[in-house]
Amino acid sequence: MLGMADPRSLMRKKEAEYKALNIDNDNISPDELIKVMRLTPKLIERPIVIKGSLDNADSLAVIGRPPENVLKLL
Repeated sequence: MLGMADPRSLMRKKEAEYKALNIDNDNISPDELIKVMRLTPKLIERPIVIKGSLDNADSLAVIGRPPENVLKLL
């Protein structure tokens, strides 16, 4: 729904955990990055705002930072 193919684009790269986990590395697979986000949710950009339902292909989502992004859903 966010239109992001790479999990890294959904990560907060300035967090100390990002640097400490040494994941600023192109050799880390998307599956491994998703696992890191599950174990360290602080690394996930947020809030994520969804218009519609999770099971509807027509639903839309944006990262709500900056807040103006949410206007795209209105």
